[in-house]
Amino acid sequence: MAIDWDAFEKDVKSDAKAAANETNNNLSSRISSVSKLNDEEIKELFPNPEDAEKLAMLIKAVKTADDKNKKLNEIMSNSEEVAGILVRLIDKLT
Repeated sequence: MAIDWDAFEKDVKSDAKAAANETNNNLSSRISSVSKLNDEEIKELFPNPEDAEKLAMLIKAVKTADDKNKKLNEIMSNSEEVAGILVRLIDKLT
């Protein structure tokens, strides 16, 4: 039986898109469970999974039980990674 490679490629792309959507849904749900943003707001602000991961890292840094200086040091050590996240959050809040 011959394989329809065009259909195969279409199915693979469709499966990859479905997996990405499921991952984004899981990420946004996880983040919304510890924030005041809902799933849709998180997906809108951070459609890229890498940005959602950076948001999670930022939330963790801010919400840990460490003192203020440790929190600031953690954020500063990752400032290049989270700068865009901070800009989007401030823009959303203002």
